[in-house]
Amino acid sequence: MGRQLSKNIYVKRKIYSIVSLSLVIFSSACASGQRGESKPATQRQQLSQDWSRGNRALQQGDNAAAEKAFRQALAIAPNSIEILNNLAIALARQGRDGEAIALYEQALRLKPGDPITGRNLGVAYFRAHRYKDALPFLESFAKATPTFQALDITGLDLFALDRYPEAIVYLERANRLQPNDLPTLDVLGKAYWRAKNYSGVTTVFDRIMAINPDSPEAHFMLGLADDAMSKEGDAFKEFQTVLAEDPNYPGVHSSLGLIDWRQHLVPQAVKEFEQELSRYPNDPVSNYMMGEIMRQQNKPAQAIPYLEAAVAVNPNYRDALMGLGQCHIMLDQPLKALKPLKKATEVDPDFAQAHFVLGTALSMAGQHAEAARERNICKKLQAEQNAQTILRTEHSH
Repeated sequence: MGRQLSKNIYVKRKIYSIVSLSLVIFSSACASGQRGESKPATQRQQLSQDWSRGNRALQQGDNAAAEKAFRQALAIAPNSIEILNNLAIALARQGRDGEAIALYEQALRLKPGDPITGRNLGVAYFRAHRYKDALPFLESFAKATPTFQALDITGLDLFALDRYPEAIVYLERANRLQPNDLPTLDVLGKAYWRAKNYSGVTTVFDRIMAINPDSPEAHFMLGLADDAMSKEGDAFKEFQTVLAEDPNYPGVHSSLGLIDWRQHLVPQAVKEFEQELSRYPNDPVSNYMMGEIMRQQNKPAQAIPYLEAAVAVNPNYRDALMGLGQCHIMLDQPLKALKPLKKATEVDPDFAQAHFVLGTALSMAGQHAEAARERNICKKLQAEQNAQTILRTEHSH
């Protein structure tokens, strides 16, 4: 639990902007927005002017002006996928991802399978932390156009979905295209770590050291390695070095907070997690740890928003799901506890404690047969795990 590395995409330190569509020359069909439909010359002229003005504004970074121009164009040609896409781009660049997604989805309904719309929608889903929705579009993007950006963002999406071996494949391909891109190597190293491929971690660390041994990425990865080997003093020094190089480096405050928390320095840990969240509000580890600390302090109502934020970014965050269910039980809300607890047992069927707590929630909800089944699963898992522990102990002697 405490050693879980952040899956926060901010660790990449690249927020992918949605690339503007290339300028197109309106044909009569494009200008009308619907095949077979013609518009008066004045409308066609106005449409062309609005389109050109919107594209100039996008290129100049004036996204509000681009939005205004494309909305005027869309009023004339409501079925133009080009206008819908570029309006969505202008909105996404203003941080309005939900509105952008709705426009891309509308464009895909008008022209199913359009590759440019699919690419843009995949990136928009990714930016909105809807990683599962993004994946088919990003995989299609990477297959059709295997550029560094396409491979990199697909690898990041798989990393966020806990699909580490698949993420490694994409990130390795991206690294071959841009071998000196340290943020990509940073995530690639974490993917190998999560996949328990420690030789892969070593290889990536060597690549980072060859590029820049003093880089924050090198010190951060060395700090993670030290922490995993329980060399917390060395890890602390490495993380402090990272902060000296880059005070906004993602994940470093949460890593320091985990060290403090394991050493029972709760006030110091809270300070570190709050520092992380002040920079990266969606960081799942810091949100989870703040929620867990609140839960342990018998403050379930205060814990729930943090735990929900962690699950929003990583729907498969087992411990956050478990904590969320426990908080609802503490608040005598067993029905609300059922969904996250069931999800926790789906994510990790061998998580004995989750089955036991789910049984408690089911019993509180009056579902006694289901509760008994979950408790029996817990007992069976605990017996199996105890037997494995005894067997390992005997072999060690």
